[in-house]
Amino acid sequence: MLEIQKLSVSYGETQILRDIDFEVEAGKVVCLMGRNGVGKTTLLKSIMGLLPPRTGRIGFDGHELTRLRPDQRARLGIGYVPQGREIFPLLTVLENLQVGLLANPKKPRTIPEKVFEYFPALRTMLDRRGGVLSGGQQQQLAIARALVSDPKLLILDEPTEGIQPSIILLIGRVLEELKKEGRVAVLLVEQYFEFALKLADSCYVMEKGAIVMRGDAADMDKEAIKPYLAF
Repeated sequence: MLEIQKLSVSYGETQILRDIDFEVEAGKVVCLMGRNGVGKTTLLKSIMGLLPPRTGRIGFDGHELTRLRPDQRARLGIGYVPQGREIFPLLTVLENLQVGLLANPKKPRTIPEKVFEYFPALRTMLDRRGGVLSGGQQQQLAIARALVSDPKLLILDEPTEGIQPSIILLIGRVLEELKKEGRVAVLLVEQYFEFALKLADSCYVMEKGAIVMRGDAADMDKEAIKPYLAF
């Protein structure tokens, strides 16, 4: 589904990513872990076309992404939930979801019912502005906005950060349901160790802009991973 080869990215003269090789199989959950500042968000922004690569290539579902704009990548089937959520604070919940529909190639006019099955609370606050929602409510909205585009790949950048335990459990259940359905691959950046390994099929660990560990989640040495994480 997603294949990254020898990707390097720089901010000015500072190299952030170094020769990244990375892949996500269709219908699988892949977790990317590592401390703050090691390049995880930079990698996600590169996948979405928000940062240009210095070298390397990004392939997605048979398409070469490397030179495509972010909106073109979204319409090919990549849903992105950035760190900090970045919902539109002055738009209502419904309007935020309608923005997500713009990337759906099926061009639906209404929000898919499945989204409200995942996040029932959103149905009760469609007329509320996004900026007045709690952090947990905004996170639900951000994930729902990505899902209405009917993505083939859902990218989540630390979705549990600063969220109350009940919403973390809800997000976990939604991701488990997506995994069970097998229609959406998930790339999850996460520091919540147990949450990540419970969901993931495979796992990558980053340090200083490079992949230092990779493998099936069930086979990963938890004690070996912990030194690369922030606790």
